[in-house]
Amino acid sequence: MRTRGAQASIAVVCLVLGIMLAIQFKTTSTYNDQYPQERVEVLAEKLKTASSERDVMAEEVLSLRSQLKNVRENNRAMADLQDELQKNSQFAGLLPVKGTGITLTINDIPRNMQNGDNPNNFIVHDQDLLFLVNELKASGAEAISINGERITAMSEIRCAGTMILVNTNRIAPPFVIKAIGNPDMLVSGMELQGGWLATMKLLGYPTHMQKSSEIEINAYNGKVKFSYMTPVEHEEKAGR
Repeated sequence: MRTRGAQASIAVVCLVLGIMLAIQFKTTSTYNDQYPQERVEVLAEKLKTASSERDVMAEEVLSLRSQLKNVRENNRAMADLQDELQKNSQFAGLLPVKGTGITLTINDIPRNMQNGDNPNNFIVHDQDLLFLVNELKASGAEAISINGERITAMSEIRCAGTMILVNTNRIAPPFVIKAIGNPDMLVSGMELQGGWLATMKLLGYPTHMQKSSEIEINAYNGKVKFSYMTPVEHEEKAGR
């Protein structure tokens, strides 16, 4: 009985396999009838071409991503360069600036001259302005101007007869000195005992100092020219 059962099971399995093979053969025959060899070859060639185009487009995408990254890096570098240029221009006095600070006004001594009086003892000299500017710098001034003339590292303050030259331009009293910085620090620095402003007050020079929440200082409008100075170029050391 067991043998007959096993044989029956094997027969059923063989029958099922035969049916499956018949169906597969029929499907393969239908596929071969619908798609002849030439069509298969054409489709294979198109698939190959499409794969090749896909690879080219993938490489182009990678290239575009690389270019985009370079553009972003260049834009970032350009923005950093512009920011650095603006800072250097401000430091050099080549841009107009504004901020908190003080305004200091100084005038000649208003006194009638008597016989024997030396007129030099009653007027503001170039050295007075130079000492005041230096004290403002020492007190933290970030920008300074005298009668609208921006003080830079290359500015000169010197006597020119009865007038004073600043940036090769003549200025006359009253002298209005503007300084941008911490107003409290600037006032404290200028009011120090023994300072030049205190000395001028003792001598009778009219002075007026005022804090301000916003002071505007013009840019340096003179020529910037270096006839003898050139930058030093440092060569990269080997191995870097």
